[in-house]
Amino acid sequence: MKVKTNYANTPAWREVNVKSRIPEPLKMLERMARNIWWAWNDEATEMFKELDPELWKAVGQNPVALLERLSYEKLEDLSADKATLKKINDVYSKFEAYMNEKPDASRPSVAYFCMEYGLTHVLKIYSGGLGILAGDYLKEASDSNVDMCGIGFLYRYGYFKQTLSMDGQQIANYEAQNFGSLPLERVVDAEGKPLVLDVPYLNYYVHACVWRVNVGRVPLYLLDTDNEMNSEFDRSITYQLYGGDWENRLKQEILLGIGGVLLLKKLGIKKDVYHCNEGHAALCNVQRLCDYVESGMTFDEALEVVRASSLYTVHTPVPAGHDYFDEGLFGKYMGGYPQRMGITWDELMDLGRINPGDHNERFCMSTFACNTCQEVNGVSWLHGKVSQEMFSGIWKGYFPEENHVGYVTNGVHFPTWCASEWKKLYNKYFDQNFLKDQSNPNIWEAIYNVPDEEIWKTRLALKNKLIDYIREQFRKNWLKNQGNPALIVSLLDKINPNALTIGFARRFATYKRAHLLFSDLDRLSKIVNNPDYPVQFLFAGKAHPHDGAGQGLIKRIIEISNRPEFLGKIIFLQDYDMKLARRLVSGVDIWMNTPTRPLEASGTSGEKALMNGVVNFSVLDGWWLEGYREGAGWALTEKRTYQNQEYQDQLDAATIYSLLETEILPLYYARNKKGYSEGWVRTIKNSIAQIAPHYTMKRQLDDYYAKFYGKEAERFHALEADNYAKVKALAAWKEEVAAKWDSIQVVSMDKCEELRQGNVESGKDYTITCVVDEKGLDDAVGIEMVVTYKNAEGKEYIYSVVPMELVKREGNLYTFKMEYSMSNAGSFKVAYRMYPKHVDLPHRQDFCYVRWFNE
Repeated sequence: MKVKTNYANTPAWREVNVKSRIPEPLKMLERMARNIWWAWNDEATEMFKELDPELWKAVGQNPVALLERLSYEKLEDLSADKATLKKINDVYSKFEAYMNEKPDASRPSVAYFCMEYGLTHVLKIYSGGLGILAGDYLKEASDSNVDMCGIGFLYRYGYFKQTLSMDGQQIANYEAQNFGSLPLERVVDAEGKPLVLDVPYLNYYVHACVWRVNVGRVPLYLLDTDNEMNSEFDRSITYQLYGGDWENRLKQEILLGIGGVLLLKKLGIKKDVYHCNEGHAALCNVQRLCDYVESGMTFDEALEVVRASSLYTVHTPVPAGHDYFDEGLFGKYMGGYPQRMGITWDELMDLGRINPGDHNERFCMSTFACNTCQEVNGVSWLHGKVSQEMFSGIWKGYFPEENHVGYVTNGVHFPTWCASEWKKLYNKYFDQNFLKDQSNPNIWEAIYNVPDEEIWKTRLALKNKLIDYIREQFRKNWLKNQGNPALIVSLLDKINPNALTIGFARRFATYKRAHLLFSDLDRLSKIVNNPDYPVQFLFAGKAHPHDGAGQGLIKRIIEISNRPEFLGKIIFLQDYDMKLARRLVSGVDIWMNTPTRPLEASGTSGEKALMNGVVNFSVLDGWWLEGYREGAGWALTEKRTYQNQEYQDQLDAATIYSLLETEILPLYYARNKKGYSEGWVRTIKNSIAQIAPHYTMKRQLDDYYAKFYGKEAERFHALEADNYAKVKALAAWKEEVAAKWDSIQVVSMDKCEELRQGNVESGKDYTITCVVDEKGLDDAVGIEMVVTYKNAEGKEYIYSVVPMELVKREGNLYTFKMEYSMSNAGSFKVAYRMYPKHVDLPHRQDFCYVRWFNE
């Protein structure tokens, strides 16, 4: 027999998951690792780090992965170390005391729906500002001890990891997450089996696994379709954040909205308010409507209940940024819902159209949200105004400034984004109650008592940490992607810890105007190469893989940064995520933001910088329009000089250069004998004292309760009392008014000849009487006079709205009367408006019937 030199069969591998066995004295580590409370508590992260500093770095600061990778022998050694045990027990005691507090029952409960959550860089279920805001919001809900839960997705690949080629081309890499090594856990049913949610699509179901992230005291439930129960077309629903085509986007929004409500039902969770954070979640109201109709309500009654308990927050300032779906695609997945809701297909489509009945208009999620939520808000004062204009077509008969769209300016979660060095300083000088009363300006004024040198040293320490981080973290990437080792070494050597450092990091969309700084390269070169006033710029950010213009901006900045005169002075840091963001917002000296106004809905990165003594230099847009104080940062004017955007960009760039040359750099380098700039420290102190307390996430959460949650919950409970008696009465009243609206008759309009001719005098009183036949309705309408004027640009605005008083009733005839005088002379337009009125209406746009008349 001939002996073969090689003879082996194919291995029969079987995957074995080895779960870490934690010694009993260390069991509490596992519980803390599975609750991302550690992500905003420095003592907890430091505790995990000290278990094995090198391994902590290797696992990307993920405590779950850390415990998995620690050998059992190492864990046994740690469990026998008294100093280690004491530290662990001390942290665990604080964690337990925090977790054992009961939710504040005096505040309404909330279900919060969002497509993304930025909680920690370890959990890649976020892409940018919307997700970071949502993550901060849940953290503050936990800290403020309110009854809230979140609904979102557990993405297999999340958002992409960014690398850059040698020529600056962005490369999007999607890396799968290993769910078993993440700080989350599977939700199980009563029998201890993994919970599976069945969500109806077309004529079949999509099966979603359910995971829970413990965000302190707040549970965040995440849906995951990447399992063997689904087809390959549906497993990918939760693959990528904002990935795939429009059909996949619709499937995602069905899962988030309809699936999210079905999940809450399955878990037995009922909340007072359902908050849609962006239009992605709007379909939650479809499922809620179905549930109420199937319980025996009419559609109109169900709509009253759903509206009263729903809030829609819009983050997008332009119509093009909202989600629109063609009727054919929308019908493919949503065709069965009208029957369940007790309405026709056209009626469902019209809920998502600004112009009902227009069959060429696509279904808009934001319009649907506006029509099914009692309250709507933007995310800054200016964005609230922009949103009033943007959505004004939904509520015809009212001017934009009259509609109910409000605002809550975004804030940031202080414990997450404030560096530990600043936390220690605040703890030393601020009131002991500081964390529970973060929005109190009186507490923040104590910053003026901090010695200037201490402020300056804190800033320098954080800048050095940033530069060390850049040198360590980015050396390998730059060597790998940019080829020339000599160039990289030269670049790293040229980074100057003593130079004024300006940061610009955000999503690379064209309206953010990252190119603005490079409008005049000769002038920029003189600025960055001034030996007396050294300055360096750090850029970071991702462009959406389908945004060619945004990717082009990144490529352009890389090209400029490689030129000899800008080497080490302009640096682009790749793969902007929460970890890099924390370093940047605490390490730079100035945070720069240059959007095209008013396209920055709010912006929050500058608020994070604010908490760390970093000074803002931004366009007066979004939050900075409200936040800017003279002597506490710098601002580019909100006024537009040129309609031509290219000319406006050139002017704004020239303004940036001029402010740097004449104000910012001389102030930073005006050093005293002790080596620091007193004027710069004063600017930092002004910024912290006068601006910071107004932009905490605690203030934002409190605003939502004061402006929206409280009044919605109160009205919702009043409507549902006595087996929804008020709901039934209000829906019946609306139906009656709607049926008779066109037949209501203005019998007479009595006014003097001067008013009829349109020639009146300022300061003179005029009497107007109007008689209306309500056709059997019982005091159901109001009458008011609306006076408008045109501004210098020819845009029409309201000058005054004056209600007419009901003075007499005879059967169906109602007599209204008013006296009015104009205080200003000029050219105005006058008309009269009839509208329905009822004590239980939350606002006029809730029942938006309007009839205009003049004679």
